[in-house]
Amino acid sequence: MEERIERIGDERVTEIYRKGMLEGETPDLPVSYEDLRETAHEAMRPEGRAYVHGGAGGDKTFERGMDFSAWRIVPRMLRGVESRDLSVDLLGREFAYPLGLTPLGVQSLLHEEAEEGTARGAAELDVPLVLSSLSSTDMETVAELMGDIPKWFQFYWSSDEAIAKSFLSRAEDAGYDAIVVTVDAPILGWRERLIQRGYYPFLEGEGVANYFSDPAFRARLDDPPEDDPEAAVEEFLDIFGDASLTWTDLKFVHDNTNLPVVIKGILNPRDAERAVDHGADAVGVSTHGGRQVDGSITAIEALPEVADAVGDEVSITFDSGVRRAQHAYKALALGADAVFLGRPYAYGLAAGGAEGVKFVLRNLLAELDLTMGLSGRRTVAEIDRDSLRRAGEL
Repeated sequence: MEERIERIGDERVTEIYRKGMLEGETPDLPVSYEDLRETAHEAMRPEGRAYVHGGAGGDKTFERGMDFSAWRIVPRMLRGVESRDLSVDLLGREFAYPLGLTPLGVQSLLHEEAEEGTARGAAELDVPLVLSSLSSTDMETVAELMGDIPKWFQFYWSSDEAIAKSFLSRAEDAGYDAIVVTVDAPILGWRERLIQRGYYPFLEGEGVANYFSDPAFRARLDDPPEDDPEAAVEEFLDIFGDASLTWTDLKFVHDNTNLPVVIKGILNPRDAERAVDHGADAVGVSTHGGRQVDGSITAIEALPEVADAVGDEVSITFDSGVRRAQHAYKALALGADAVFLGRPYAYGLAAGGAEGVKFVLRNLLAELDLTMGLSGRRTVAEIDRDSLRRAGEL
């Protein structure tokens, strides 16, 4: 991989200070995650807030998932960090940064630009994304917007084999670089905010663009979705998901795509090993953003053991709880090869569309670059386990 030299953190900070001091111009959106979340909540309709904020049950896993304080960064000095290289290799592609966007469905609840806005913001900065099966924009449109930027497709397994095959072939034909099989959502989690409102977006026909545009799905209908959306929604509810799946069923995915396969939603090292045994090219450590099992182990708690178990064999991706650069840095140090961002970019989209997504990404990438340099690391490969100490061992 050709060396990439950047100072994106220095450049971003200088740009903001110059605009503030010389032009009297401050950032259009809040810089802190907490303030951005409040701005996004004000911009969203109540259903959007209920969908994106919080997690399963009493939010315990969601809340603990943001706590990375068990690990502390140990900076090193005088290590020649005048320039840094943030690029990584993953599944045969170069990522400009060790950061991507995790799949988030039904983005039309957040902003009218939906996944198109996310794709535009990400593509402009060379940041990869994973598109949800439950997107408000079809996979082909998003792939076209991303162009040559790495993009993965999250595969929710339909109980209809023809639809499952169609999704895999469409993703490959559209130019996606990997299939992300999400295994931690065979059934829906208990999400109190949505249950309290009695709100399920798919009943409104939100987040089903990939299904309504799919030839195998449309073949099941008496009338096309445009003519009878209510019947199409009922058909979607009948065929979405398959809780009967086991590890041996992963052969179906490998038999129906030539793309690398990422198994996302792993928290136990034995499951990571089983994923590798069944052909996974990468393992994704994730709690689904704390939206499935309340009271479970968090992603950052699970990461070290999963990385120790399979990190020498396959790539490790990480999501859940990442709000700032220190979280991404710690996940990289604990064995992740790439970190995927969730709610921060969702709130950027809600607050400002594509420009909001770009704003969040520019700031987080700048902060990650500065954190890396100030910790004495010139490349992502240098962010290793020795970069951290457990809080109780200091």
